[in-house]
Amino acid sequence: MKEEIKLIKENDTLELTTLPKSHEAIGVTWLYKVKKNGSGEVKKYKARLVVKAYKQKHGVNYDKVYAHIVRIDTICLLISLATQMNKRRILY
Repeated sequence: MKEEIKLIKENDTLELTTLPKSHEAIGVTWLYKVKKNGSGEVKKYKARLVVKAYKQKHGVNYDKVYAHIVRIDTICLLISLATQMNKRRILY
């Protein structure tokens, strides 16, 4: 958790400010994950601080929408499928 807070501060991801009287604070929660190696031993512990997005309202709590992060496995799969589809089209 300390490492996550340190990274948030270093990257200027979070800006603390005073809450206007007409607004309600949005909560955050910690997500924990245990990373294990191939033999099942604990490799490292990860912690992420995330906002409770279900309480957010566009234009009130945020004004920008960010894209999801795509895993490299997904990109490889899409390239593979596109290659296979292109080969089929050439054969016809």
